[in-house]
Amino acid sequence: MSDNALPALIQQMCQPGFSPHPVVEPIRLMQTHVSYVLLTGDYAYKVKKPVNFGFLDYSTLAKREHFCQEELRLNQRGAAPLYLAVVGIGQQGDRYVLNGDAPVEYAVKMVQFPQETLLSALYERGELTEDLIRQLAETVAAFHLKAETNDYIRSFGEVSQVRHAFDENYEQTLGFIGGPQTQRQFDETKAYTDSFFEAQGDRFRQRMAQVWIRACHGDLHLNNICYWHDQLYLFDCIEFNEPFRYVDVMYDVGFVVMDLLAKDCSALSTAFLNHYVEQTGDWEGLPLLPLYISRQAYVRAKVTSFLLNDPGVDEAAKQQACNTAAGYYQLAWSVVQPKMGRLYLMAGLSGSGKSTTARELARQTGAVHLRSDAVRKHLAGIPLHQRGDQSLYTPEMSQQTYGRLLALGLTLAQAGFTVILDAKYDRHSLRQAAIEAAREAGLQAQILYCTAPPAVLEARVQARSGDIADATVAVLQQQHMEEFTEAENQLVQIIDTTITVAPQIAAIVRA
Repeated sequence: MSDNALPALIQQMCQPGFSPHPVVEPIRLMQTHVSYVLLTGDYAYKVKKPVNFGFLDYSTLAKREHFCQEELRLNQRGAAPLYLAVVGIGQQGDRYVLNGDAPVEYAVKMVQFPQETLLSALYERGELTEDLIRQLAETVAAFHLKAETNDYIRSFGEVSQVRHAFDENYEQTLGFIGGPQTQRQFDETKAYTDSFFEAQGDRFRQRMAQVWIRACHGDLHLNNICYWHDQLYLFDCIEFNEPFRYVDVMYDVGFVVMDLLAKDCSALSTAFLNHYVEQTGDWEGLPLLPLYISRQAYVRAKVTSFLLNDPGVDEAAKQQACNTAAGYYQLAWSVVQPKMGRLYLMAGLSGSGKSTTARELARQTGAVHLRSDAVRKHLAGIPLHQRGDQSLYTPEMSQQTYGRLLALGLTLAQAGFTVILDAKYDRHSLRQAAIEAAREAGLQAQILYCTAPPAVLEARVQARSGDIADATVAVLQQQHMEEFTEAENQLVQIIDTTITVAPQIAAIVRA
């Protein structure tokens, strides 16, 4: 956008003399379809555009002031150190004045963090690691577990409430069919969501009953997360629309997963998702995930498409926006295509490398990785990293753990997920129960048996730290594998975990 096309206020805010504090020149202006953000050096100022898109209404000064205050309030939850104040902008003749009397506009004043700390920027530099993604999963999980909920908030989990935004998205993008959107993608994506809402009413009611409808972030993509001073900040949450904020936690998770998939980071998206659900224990929410990944990709496509109708956006930027929107529309369609689920059973003694192998398998296949240690501790209601006492490992508790592990695996595989059941599966009866259940459900099942010499097993168990597994060397010495039957051997692939696992997994996946 040329300077002359900018509103007079924004033109003046771009001048170094406007701010009552030192600035770094030139002042950098960023904009979206709903706001201007001015980066001055130590501080950033966000001014809302006077627009009304139906789902968002900043059309009056009073509404812009209200939503500035809401933005300040709500972002205290995930990024309190970044949000400072709402400031009024007055007018004296043809000049605008920050902190002036009788404000004619408002801005949110923020601490300016380096743009290179955005997770999107880390991705561009190849610095977005699995370790940081797992840290993000823990941050988001903690945010969700503390998020407010009550009867009013949970009412937004009703199918009619959830569906409204989907229908609105389709209505608002009809004009982009034949441009960044295709008729086939539009029809098939809409058909999937229509069918899901018709068939899955009980699932939505269950989510409300299990208190997973909360005051979430609402726009949790990588451009709204930064890693600064060794701290992750979830900023720029939705303040303008309650139905976009009072949502299922999987709505937020879907944004992160979608953004990673859009960047062709399937391994990172898998790492984030598996670590997140392990922290919360919310594996039952995963069947909703394709719906929300599709929805979030569609939203990114929609808001990017809006730039095509903005007279202030030049043609080069419009072409880039068209290409970007097309990619998001394609992703929204692809994630809801039918998929065949399957089960992998890990088997092996403590220290045999089951979880490391399962993590590599998940990395290569996008599988849901269900660890018995996590399932067991969620059943017992104890923190993941707290060592369990003997009551956690009674035969009754183990039976309950394996039962829930299998039930979750079947539910997710029948929903189209590849699922890894990561447990010892040292007894024939446990393996047989899983194999028979998979066969009855029409699912493929395979056993990956992890092996290593006894001395290696003991050394690994002794060296463990920071993991949720509780097994000690004494526990290991009491374990033994029941031999695989002839029928089981047809399903077994042996993994030697004393050598590199990735190529062994790749060969199994290819086969």
